[in-house]
Amino acid sequence: MLMRTDPFRELDRLTQQFFGATGTNTRPAVMPMDAYRSGDDYVVCFDLPGVTPESIDLDVERNVLTVKAERHLAYGEQADVQVAERPRGVFSRQLFLGESLDAEHIRADYEAGVLTIRIPVAEQAKPRKIVIGGGEEAKQIKS
Repeated sequence: MLMRTDPFRELDRLTQQFFGATGTNTRPAVMPMDAYRSGDDYVVCFDLPGVTPESIDLDVERNVLTVKAERHLAYGEQADVQVAERPRGVFSRQLFLGESLDAEHIRADYEAGVLTIRIPVAEQAKPRKIVIGGGEEAKQIKS
């Protein structure tokens, strides 16, 4: 199961908003996501429009998945900017993966500005059937 607890997220958000390091002064840079289960996989989708695949970095350490991406300026430093509402800079988000997920077999794709990460459920966490012996087999065991 995915755990969405990140105690430092609010502190990061306030720091970024205050210093204006990423995003705009009125709105911090965010990395919106959806997460759902599809069969034996958990699927997490991040909206990253305008980000090149080369600037995306995925790391897993101690069941923590870290997603980092960077959006550069679409215009030069000398441009006479009239409106700048689109967030830019470095984005980062962490997901805490539960023990029931297989962090060794994570797959990721990036298409049309959406990063899709598939995290399989670990074999030991999948439901399984247990065969119950009875009848003749039970009599043979007692002998």
